[in-house]
Amino acid sequence: MNRIEKLCIEKGMRMTAQRRVIAKILSEADDHPDVEEVYIRSSKVDGRISIATVYRTVRLFEEAGILERHDFRDGRSRYELAECDHHDHLIDLENGNVIEFVSKDIEKLQKKIARELGFELVDHRLELYGIPLKTKN
Repeated sequence: MNRIEKLCIEKGMRMTAQRRVIAKILSEADDHPDVEEVYIRSSKVDGRISIATVYRTVRLFEEAGILERHDFRDGRSRYELAECDHHDHLIDLENGNVIEFVSKDIEKLQKKIARELGFELVDHRLELYGIPLKTKN
């Protein structure tokens, strides 16, 4: 049983065969797929899965707090498991690739800034957007 399916069952959600396929696809994703990409991958496993089913299932998983939605300025909502360890994102504007990273320095600086402004930092989301540096030959 994959991680998303386990979370769904823990939350008392009914798991149909199609939901199981979609949960498996999302659990195995090492990228941040949008609904269309989840549909393409899922329909290769079960050709009866419709795009509408994928949209409904992804929305259900998101509302249950299982998936987290990201809008990386490319006009597509992209998804990842919500219960991952904390990380930030660097989005390559040339090809749309998303690079996950963790920086202790950034984490410390955010907390310091919040404290200086009179706040206790309880959550944050950091998205950096860039283009690859051109190397000289």
